[in-house]
Amino acid sequence: MKQHPATNRWRTIDIVVAAVIAVAFGVIFWAWGLLWRAVDPAFAFFPAGQAVMYGVWLVPAVLGGLIIRKPGAALFCEAVAATISALLGSEWGGITIVQGLIQGLGAELAFAAFRYRSFRLPTALLAGTLTGLGAALFDFFVWNVDYALGSYRIPYALLTVVSAAIIAGVGGWYLTRALAGTGALDRFPAARDRTLV
Repeated sequence: MKQHPATNRWRTIDIVVAAVIAVAFGVIFWAWGLLWRAVDPAFAFFPAGQAVMYGVWLVPAVLGGLIIRKPGAALFCEAVAATISALLGSEWGGITIVQGLIQGLGAELAFAAFRYRSFRLPTALLAGTLTGLGAALFDFFVWNVDYALGSYRIPYALLTVVSAAIIAGVGGWYLTRALAGTGALDRFPAARDRTLV
């Protein structure tokens, strides 16, 4: 069935909810950065292992795409969340905005691959994986360039992708279902397929 062009237009409620997701996760990002530094010593035996925590920074890309279901939603939510965290004083500064754009683009590509018509668990998993891949590549060539390839950069990149797939992908999908179950998403298509896998 051909999709009507108007269905891809953002409604006011889409903009509002996307902004709420982005701002909420921007604050979470900032707090997660503080926690990231606080647990540094716990990963002293294998520093690259800290990447298992990475997926939290990628949740809004998947969550935004699953809830809003419009072109640009994943990119918007991730990029704005990154911007908010930078404005709140993230230790990584303004470059996190660029990083957020790259990460959001990964999830956006996953939803676009299905023409914004599939929002089931496999799509969410792919969105999480691709946003994780964007994050891993950015870190590999920007943040981690001075670290050893085999003992840090490659394991860190792989764990980033796995963390993103599980936390952002699968976690984002379950979070969407949980929100739908509360009735909070009743004005979104996500409320209609809360029982789908």
